[in-house]
Amino acid sequence: MLKNDNFELIKGEIADYYLDNDGILFSFSKNPKRTVKNISENIALVKKITNNKAVPLLIYLCDSPIPDKQTRKFSTEQLPNVYKAMAMVSKPGLSQLIMSILFKFQQPPIPIKSFTNDKKAKEWLMQFL
Repeated sequence: MLKNDNFELIKGEIADYYLDNDGILFSFSKNPKRTVKNISENIALVKKITNNKAVPLLIYLCDSPIPDKQTRKFSTEQLPNVYKAMAMVSKPGLSQLIMSILFKFQQPPIPIKSFTNDKKAKEWLMQFL
């Protein structure tokens, strides 16, 4: 994991974050079920961390319950408001499952790519800075 001890984690309900010196937001996903309410609160937290600027996101995924259709739709609509691109780091298969659930009938609104290696994920995100 590319966690840097020089950064203090900012705690949230569904993820903890830090913004590195390059301008990439690191997210350490937690497993509560996503709802429109906690996604909204999380977006407010991310905007506070990034000073309302869309940034590349490197997210370490974990297993969590599948959100309902309304929450998936809301989450997808909000992505371009907070992120330029998203690199999902997980064990093989998990990020592909999430992609198929969230973007079953449409293309993602931002560039999204799955990785099992966080160094490669960060390298890919550098192009979006």
